[in-house]
Amino acid sequence: MESTPNPSHNLDLVTVFRLAEGGVEETEVLMVRQLLESNGIATVLVGDSPLPNLAEEVRVASTDVERAQQLIAEALSVGPAGAEEAQSGEQP
Repeated sequence: MESTPNPSHNLDLVTVFRLAEGGVEETEVLMVRQLLESNGIATVLVGDSPLPNLAEEVRVASTDVERAQQLIAEALSVGPAGAEEAQSGEQP
């Protein structure tokens, strides 16, 4: 019996950024979210806190994982100034 592909798997959420163990800089999570969303990638913030702005993880649809990881890696490699450029969608 052949199984048909389930299109909902494309919507499975995958963590692409997580605060370091004991991290308290929730602004990092918000900056990553802004970077991804400004580049057309929808995100979901996840955390144990009842306050939505204190998230610990950023998740994206499984179909966007590779691009999201690439954007995050590029932003980390060029530092804060490069991250601001990427958020604005500008190319150097």
